[in-house]
Amino acid sequence: MDNFLEILVNVLTSTYAIIIYSTLIIAFITIMVILLIVQSRQNKDLKSVSQIAVEFEPDKALAKGKEKKVTTDTRFSILKQIDKKKDTYSKEDYINNITLKMFCDDFRNYAANELGLFYREEDIRAFIAGLGVSHIMILQGMSGTGKTSLAYAFGRFVENPSTVIPIQPMWKERTDLIGYYNEFTKHFNETALLKKMYEANYSEDIYITVLDEMNIARVEYYFAEFLSLLELPRSDERFMEVVSDKWGTDPSNLKDGQIQLPTNMWFIGTANNDDSTFAISDKVYDRAMILNLDNKCEPFKGQNTQNIHLSAKDFDRLISNAQQENSLTERNKAKLKELDDYLTKHFQVTFGNRIMMQINKYVPIYIGCGGEELDALDDMLSKKILRKLEMKNPIYVKNGADGLVDKLNELFGDEAMPRCKQYIRNIVNNA
Repeated sequence: MDNFLEILVNVLTSTYAIIIYSTLIIAFITIMVILLIVQSRQNKDLKSVSQIAVEFEPDKALAKGKEKKVTTDTRFSILKQIDKKKDTYSKEDYINNITLKMFCDDFRNYAANELGLFYREEDIRAFIAGLGVSHIMILQGMSGTGKTSLAYAFGRFVENPSTVIPIQPMWKERTDLIGYYNEFTKHFNETALLKKMYEANYSEDIYITVLDEMNIARVEYYFAEFLSLLELPRSDERFMEVVSDKWGTDPSNLKDGQIQLPTNMWFIGTANNDDSTFAISDKVYDRAMILNLDNKCEPFKGQNTQNIHLSAKDFDRLISNAQQENSLTERNKAKLKELDDYLTKHFQVTFGNRIMMQINKYVPIYIGCGGEELDALDDMLSKKILRKLEMKNPIYVKNGADGLVDKLNELFGDEAMPRCKQYIRNIVNNA
């Protein structure tokens, strides 16, 4: 019996020892695991803090030699590629021994012979003269009259294909045009327009951007900043914000997150006036040049099919020469003043400084393109002045229409101003 009790005590003692030893070992392992987990989390938190510091202060981090992945990658992959091949955009094969009239004639013939697109001489003159006055143009007219095709053909003619931007109905702000920074991917969504704007700042080519069906959304919303910048008299002050901060790896031509609006880029919008579109506001109409393509041109055989690689600077030189060589005659300036007084008195419509400035620019260029002074005035008055009558009481305008036509006949002659007179008849018929 005593031996049995001794053996039992030894077994129990050994079992308790094993349990105690096992418990201590498990506790030790558990403590070590916990310490490892805590240490790992601390390291991760420190890395996250460092990452945030680099994102918000990349230049400071780079200066201290703390380069992180975010500073070696770029959020503007397309624009950085343009930086790498910037020298390829400098060209020397520009043609500069040409007159403005030759430029217009060759463009019309090129469109007809090479592309099968036929336009009247007066429409080509109005198109080129409009580009000489403003960097914004609106092409209006019935479907199938060649609005988008005209802008496309011009890009082909000057050997720099036009960029067509299909406007979407839900667009409301400039980010819809130039893109936005994606916080999730840490990359900027670079649009075709942003790419062309950046590229144009390295080039002397003429760049045409087509805002296709521009009034399917509200132009004064998504294009508002462009309208404001293009109003600034100094082109070197036209900077648009792309991003609100600055990274050390941003493209070289992006200054403090801003891009310069290229002086060699023109924006041409095509507009349809139907129930699916918005009315274009006065803010847009007053700043843009207008071309109505309501009449189709009969097919013809052009004499010259050569395209012309003309730089934007040489185009500006042709425009400047036309303005110096031609000017609005003093006699017609006096007639415009008299017409302005008549419209102010009878319809509360006035020319305004901006429209008078556009007329004084447009008429000499149109003449340089091969047109006549009265044709240029007829074109501008119908687009810029008489369209304001549509916003007046239609009955009141209808009652005063005959008197306005008589005034035009008195000032310019019975056979002059056909567009203006037709515009007035259209307003009366629609009243």
